[in-house]
Amino acid sequence: MSTNKHIDKICAVAVVIALIITLVMANGEALGIQAAARVMGYENRLFDQSKVHTIDIVMDDWDGFIDTVENEEYSVCSLVIDGEAFKNVAIRGKGNTSMSSVSQMNSDRYSFKVEFDHYDSTKTYYGLDKLCLNNIIQDNTYMKDYLAYTLMGDFGVAAPLCSYAYITVNGEDWGLYLAVEGVEEAFLQRNYGSDYGELYKPDSLSFGGGRGNGKDFNMEDLQFDKDSGQNFPTKPDAVNDKPSTQKTSAQPPTEGGNDSLDFAGGMPDFSSDEFPSDERRGNGGNQPGDLGGGMGSSDVKLQYSDDDFDSYSNIFDSAKTDISDSGKERLIASLKTLSEGDDVSSAVDTEQVIRYFVVHDFVCNGDSYTGSMIHNYYLYEEDGKLSMIPWDYNLAFGTFQGGSAKEQVNFPIDTPVSGGMEDRPMVAWIFADEEYTELYHELFAEFISQTDFASVISDTAGLIAEYVEKDPTKFCTYEEFETGVAAITQFCTLRAQSVSGQLDGSIPSTSEGQSADSSSLVDTGSLVLSDMGSMNNGGNRKGAFQQNASEVSMMSSGNSSEQNSQQIGEMNAPPMNGDRPGGSPQNSEGKTPEMPQNSDGQAPEMPQNIDGETPVPSDRTGTEEAGTSTDNETVDVQTAATIKPDNNSSGDRPSGDQDNGFSAPDNKNAPQMNQEMQQDPGNSTVLLLVISAAVLAGGLLTAFLFKR
Repeated sequence: MSTNKHIDKICAVAVVIALIITLVMANGEALGIQAAARVMGYENRLFDQSKVHTIDIVMDDWDGFIDTVENEEYSVCSLVIDGEAFKNVAIRGKGNTSMSSVSQMNSDRYSFKVEFDHYDSTKTYYGLDKLCLNNIIQDNTYMKDYLAYTLMGDFGVAAPLCSYAYITVNGEDWGLYLAVEGVEEAFLQRNYGSDYGELYKPDSLSFGGGRGNGKDFNMEDLQFDKDSGQNFPTKPDAVNDKPSTQKTSAQPPTEGGNDSLDFAGGMPDFSSDEFPSDERRGNGGNQPGDLGGGMGSSDVKLQYSDDDFDSYSNIFDSAKTDISDSGKERLIASLKTLSEGDDVSSAVDTEQVIRYFVVHDFVCNGDSYTGSMIHNYYLYEEDGKLSMIPWDYNLAFGTFQGGSAKEQVNFPIDTPVSGGMEDRPMVAWIFADEEYTELYHELFAEFISQTDFASVISDTAGLIAEYVEKDPTKFCTYEEFETGVAAITQFCTLRAQSVSGQLDGSIPSTSEGQSADSSSLVDTGSLVLSDMGSMNNGGNRKGAFQQNASEVSMMSSGNSSEQNSQQIGEMNAPPMNGDRPGGSPQNSEGKTPEMPQNSDGQAPEMPQNIDGETPVPSDRTGTEEAGTSTDNETVDVQTAATIKPDNNSSGDRPSGDQDNGFSAPDNKNAPQMNQEMQQDPGNSTVLLLVISAAVLAGGLLTAFLFKR
């Protein structure tokens, strides 16, 4: 065989190159190579927005669960999602202030939080660990949250996925809900890869940092201060027990030395005469009903005060990931850089945050970071860079404050903060630098030009109309839904017109400019914001099971609720509670339906494997069909006669054709998230390691052959 006098050197170089490639790929993240977003498997299943999904909640004692739902304790259940059953799932009530609002309306239509991994950390719904089922309260349009999340996602913001789901309980109609991806482990992996950063949900008003928050809000515990334009507690028990160490002069001292407020009863009525108008507050026309500088503490405003960890307790105590001291130091350093404003790009994911505020400022959400309550957002930090994640937009589109439609439609895009820009550093930097302001305007123009708001709303209404009409627990009438859809369509159309005018200079884009000259503001005509649903009209109906057969109809496509009930079998549910609607299902004779039996008079058993366990899916990415073996505890309902939670599990961790006024869109035209999913970074690394190993082996083989 022929040889070359330099073959030894050539082979040596090839081996070295292969080794270098292997080492780089094995330690890529440590060397600054960013992991790609990850395809989880659930994205195009439950969050396929081209259809309304079905979720049947199977629980032995639903009445008992509802009776104690405001305790926010987890209970075991099974879920049948689009015909596929998942055992031993945890469920609890959620909603903070909206939970008390539901009970005050004598309704059982609560929002729920579902944890697939609560009892077994290995269990998920095709990779999804947490799921929120939102009851769509204070939203006659049924789509304020849906539109906000969808618009955010379509515009490149890391936003939770969502879709509509028609809920049944033990086979009985319950209502149309919005299924929302929980902003937790699965969300982080999907958006940032397996080596994700830190996640926080800052909150100092006890409305969103955890369970039980916001239920003690009482407007009488606040007193408006005319000089500061802010509200402060008048009773010692209006502040929470945790002492605050915030070092800021923006908040006057309260009894107990705490600037973190804790409220009782319900959200404040900002349309009431207790609150002075914009002119009397002298704030230049900022958001109607705002509370001056806002009621949040300096840390939830993302202000830098000092290097003391305790000064940021409302951030760190609401962390959703395990935070180390170095992580705390990194976040504080980022807030310091942000407040100084000299090198913002080193502390903020600038384009991501600007994209967030473009959509956020369009939909006019006063119940947020830019509003008076200063909450309802997630803060993400990775390698010292901060970004915002949207949350809770059911009071967006100007329906939080109770102001006039004209003020909200023309809300100034260059002064989008209640109480002054300097109070919120996470948005103030955009307008402190001409380059960033220009990018903000460019992206705003792009957002307006690429979004056909009327078509998106019309398609969504067509998709859900029949389900809204038959929803037995809805907070509004079907006629109010139709009015709400017309109102939100008009709002978005006029808002786009106003923003376009503000961008081209024909309409003032600041509160000061609009106060000086309001002649060019867009006329809103007969638009009434409360038609969309607002804080003051959360629901006009009882919102519980309506036993009127003319109002409750069964789905005409796929498995009916009765069929699901037969497939999942008897759930030992108690009889219907005659005093409170929303109890366990009954048949036409007033009896609980019995499960099917086999020839021996016994309930047929679920198929089991040789270990005596129910077969479960093995591919968490969801590439296999339902009913095959995966590591989710699921079975195809066609083969399962009973789906009951394990008895040893506890609450503790161890399609009708009616004419509805809307035309359902074709699937290809239905609004969908434009999620650009990339390959799993773990798989990419393995592939490159294999390639590197092959190169190394090839080099060694070449050296061996030439030596011979």
